Amino acid sequence: MIRAGQPQGVRRLIPGLVAVVNALLLAATALPAMAAEVEGVRLWRAPDHTRLVFDLDGPAEHKLFTLDNPHRVVIDISDSRLSGSTDDLPLTDTPIAGVRHAVKNKRDLRVVLDLKQAVNPRSFALRRVENKPDRLVVDLHDRDKVEEKTIEHVGSERDIVIAIDAGHGGEDPGALGPGGLREKDVVLAIARYLHKSIERQPGFTAKLVRTGDYYIPLRGRVKKGREMRADLFVSLHADAFTRKDARGAGVYAVSSRGATSETARFLAQRENESDLIGGAGSLSLSDKDDTLAGVLLDLSMTATMNASLDIGSSVLSAIGSFTHLHKKKVEQANFSVLRNPDVPSILVETGFITNPQEARRLRDPSFQKRMAEKLSDGIVAHFTGRPPAGSWLAANADRIDRKHTIARGDTLSGIAARYNISVSELKQANGMQTSMIRVGQTLTIPSG
Repeated sequence: MIRAGQPQGVRRLIPGLVAVVNALLLAATALPAMAAEVEGVRLWRAPDHTRLVFDLDGPAEHKLFTLDNPHRVVIDISDSRLSGSTDDLPLTDTPIAGVRHAVKNKRDLRVVLDLKQAVNPRSFALRRVENKPDRLVVDLHDRDKVEEKTIEHVGSERDIVIAIDAGHGGEDPGALGPGGLREKDVVLAIARYLHKSIERQPGFTAKLVRTGDYYIPLRGRVKKGREMRADLFVSLHADAFTRKDARGAGVYAVSSRGATSETARFLAQRENESDLIGGAGSLSLSDKDDTLAGVLLDLSMTATMNASLDIGSSVLSAIGSFTHLHKKKVEQANFSVLRNPDVPSILVETGFITNPQEARRLRDPSFQKRMAEKLSDGIVAHFTGRPPAGSWLAANADRIDRKHTIARGDTLSGIAARYNISVSELKQANGMQTSMIRVGQTLTIPSG
């Protein structure tokens, strides 16, 4: 509208501006919606499902449905086109026989998964975060949970169960080192060596939380450790830092803040988490009032945190005998995988993958194996010195030689106090004439 009193030049410009704006609006409505591009498709096999990940250059809506005779899963991605290839997907040992794709309605991407058998599909979208693009994730569940075989000893005594969690996996590579070295590959290799080393020890059973290159959410890892009724949950990682000279291994236990928050979470969900105390026993909170349940959980979490610190100290001592330590004490942090009210849990940083020298070692199978053996030594040393009631180790404590590997800062008197024996007993068991010890030396610990 042209108002009286406006300058004549302005009155002449307004009709032209209105025309330009109307033309732009008309052109905008005529333009098609910006299409999302599927830049690549990736696949991982897990024990009970197969995961497909579609990498997108922007968010896109999708629909998923199944068809029978023959079995198929159909995925429609709105306003999208596929620029990547599906020809090289590793379909062996998956329920997928083949992957087809076409354009639907001249605008949508339709992907058809031809199946070898019926599956239970689930899909969800993930928005762009840091260096990861928008993603569409499709999980095809085709198997029941795979239970690992537990080795049982003759008699009623149980094994001590160690749950070994290789961090990251699948679409999450973890930290990256020189030459494309990926944290997920390094820690899975160490986890497999650790599994073998623990399994060789009488009275112990090891179970891998992640057995291959696939991703498990953090809560899912903690849950699996509990389902395994583990006496210890060990999460393996390879650290990263902005400075390439940062180096050394480290061991973490949960912080008191993390313990408090996790206690509150479990208390709020105790109807769904009724079997809370893992390992040798169980505690139901569903029949307890809020006050009693809170006290029981707080006591459990405090005991678990203290046990984690003790085990962490033994592990740190063992690995410190052969590799540099970033810190010479067990650190505490609020890592999600450590927030477990009933299973002692430690996180081990095996070295800095961003340090070129340490990356070379982390890539080396001989170093991976040596790291695993030292982790095993530290774990076995702790449980041999403090075997849980009802375990085979407790029943045979007087027949087992305990071992302790000397780490930096150890003293003979400190070692004797830790195992509740005298210095003279320790020296006698090892044929020692003096109190001189050296880093890396292994001592036999006599029964107290």
